[in-house]
Amino acid sequence: MPRRLRIATVQSPITINPAANGATLRDLMRRAYDEGARLVHMPEGAVSGHTGGDVDWKPLGDELAEIADLAAGLGIWVVAGSHHRLTPPNRPHSSLYVISDQGVLVDRYDKRYLPDGELDELFTPGRDPVTFTVDGFTFGLLLCVEVNVPELWAAYAEAGVDCILFSSYAEDPMFELAARDRAATTMAWVSVSVPARVSHAMPAGVIGPHGDWLATGNRSGLSDLVLVDLDDSVLPTRS
Repeated sequence: MPRRLRIATVQSPITINPAANGATLRDLMRRAYDEGARLVHMPEGAVSGHTGGDVDWKPLGDELAEIADLAAGLGIWVVAGSHHRLTPPNRPHSSLYVISDQGVLVDRYDKRYLPDGELDELFTPGRDPVTFTVDGFTFGLLLCVEVNVPELWAAYAEAGVDCILFSSYAEDPMFELAARDRAATTMAWVSVSVPARVSHAMPAGVIGPHGDWLATGNRSGLSDLVLVDLDDSVLPTRS
């Protein structure tokens, strides 16, 4: 019997104010729930903003806690982009938090490949891949410039991942071409979550395992939510 899962991919305005970001994201979570989504996928830095080490950690923690509480209340999974604090003087990670439908932080993905500017001034690189399973579908996580590292995508395909949740903050139209290629070569769905302001270069949306968009958000810089049903009966067989 085919398995199906509805995911909601976020294209949200992102500011340097965690409270403003959190309020917007929770509104989108409620909308996703109303539309029947089981998982909500958010951009890189969705909660914290993309501010490097200059973070007010207390309000950021409060917003993440409210997002987790709402995930539990709605019974949906959330993958939320945020900075992750390390012990000073270490710079933070750029991370994706995996929050279960019980409101529990079950894992965290830290961006492993950093462009020179981020590596030198903003972030500490992560080390490990992350996978998790929702309703029989296995997900992998990647961030931003990692779209240009095919071996990371191949490793997820070899691990049997069905869908890669790719969050980005970059304003680079080449990322769209690369993401579509990665979907086709891994034969997996790719959910692309970006800030609204960069949607002219690459919108939020979901790419099918054939490399074509199944649905996208607007390209006009506005907030959006893209809903797609994953259906394992259409997945190609990997050799």
